[in-house]
Amino acid sequence: MLNHMRLVLHLLMLFIFAVQEVRLVCVDVASNTEATVGGVMKLTCIYCMKREEISAETKVDWFYTGSASDYRRMLIYLYDREPQEPEDAEMYWKGRLTWIGSKDLQDISISIVNVSANDSGTYECEVSRFFEFDSFKHSTTKKITIELKVKMQASVDTTALYSKIMMYVLLVFLTLWLLVEMIYCYRKISKSEELAQDTAY
Repeated sequence: MLNHMRLVLHLLMLFIFAVQEVRLVCVDVASNTEATVGGVMKLTCIYCMKREEISAETKVDWFYTGSASDYRRMLIYLYDREPQEPEDAEMYWKGRLTWIGSKDLQDISISIVNVSANDSGTYECEVSRFFEFDSFKHSTTKKITIELKVKMQASVDTTALYSKIMMYVLLVFLTLWLLVEMIYCYRKISKSEELAQDTAY
């Protein structure tokens, strides 16, 4: 009994230490690169923080470079203490970009509303973090590039199509299997009832 109690206490202590070590996990996910005209497109930009960067000040600049005749690199959106449109942003981008980043600023994504064919091009997410330890100041920068292609219609996702087909095949198979099982059980019950009646006479 005493050994059993010791084992329970050891497991409890191990569980407490394991729970203390659990932290939210940040996963670096690549952005989609295909959009459809008239839809909403999320431009995913993730910059996972290290432990020492938790209190860092974060600044984000979103740039666009056109894929047609206009190859200018222009600032279209920024985060500097709060998400905002640049004052000199072109009218084309006004009201079409939305901040969808997380509160901890590890996800610093934006979305384009009402996508047009002219939105094809190169998008750059430039993240700068500034932090200090006592008198030591340090900064880090990360740049993520997204090559966006805009299509008139969404392309068919073959994986989703195969998944649907497999789901229906599985449903049909399970229904047939259930039907066979019901018939088998019904026959077994009928035979046992017949045997019970025969022994009763």
